[in-house]
Amino acid sequence: MSIDRSGAPFIGTAALIALALAFAGQKLIALPFFVLALFFVYFFRDPDRQSQAGPEEIVSPADGRVLVAGDAEPAGAPPGTWRQVSIFLSPLDVHVNRIPLGGRVTRVSYTPGKFLPAYRAEAASQNERNEIWIEHAGQTIICRQVVGMLARRILCRIGEGAEVTAGQRYGIMKFGSRMDLYLPPDATLRVRVGDRVRSGETTLALLAGARESR
Repeated sequence: MSIDRSGAPFIGTAALIALALAFAGQKLIALPFFVLALFFVYFFRDPDRQSQAGPEEIVSPADGRVLVAGDAEPAGAPPGTWRQVSIFLSPLDVHVNRIPLGGRVTRVSYTPGKFLPAYRAEAASQNERNEIWIEHAGQTIICRQVVGMLARRILCRIGEGAEVTAGQRYGIMKFGSRMDLYLPPDATLRVRVGDRVRSGETTLALLAGARESR
């Protein structure tokens, strides 16, 4: 398991403060900073994941708990008809995000906004967010990173025109957040509200073509 590179400033700063205080003889004061450095190491962990998804399987882009699984909530959905799967990430979940389905990135869009609690429905349309649109065999899915009260920074390391594969790392959210996935209306969902999912491994849904081949 590795550590995402965006965690280096957080880990390094907390560790240096802890060491400086310890060398100055302030061990009790240094302890919280040492614990904070360990938390940052844990938060920015980036475990290896091996996606076994078929070409029409949509895998989870994030670790966490399913908040929405069904028809898209009108308040936050893009224009059109969609199925929606939303995942809430607590500060203890892995926050490295992965591509849910292979294809070509046709759009990357960042929208500034508020920092409401990520589990609230209005967070999808009011909070700061970044979304990528992926075209796969003539169908489009949208993967939206949404910040929360603690997550104040979205990193997206992929651009328009990129060819991507399911399970590929593409970004991270810091420090507690939400992922909204919008799927074609004929996609078959494989998860329910309350389910725990793992990025790059848990199958969230099947596109229409997968139903015909199984």
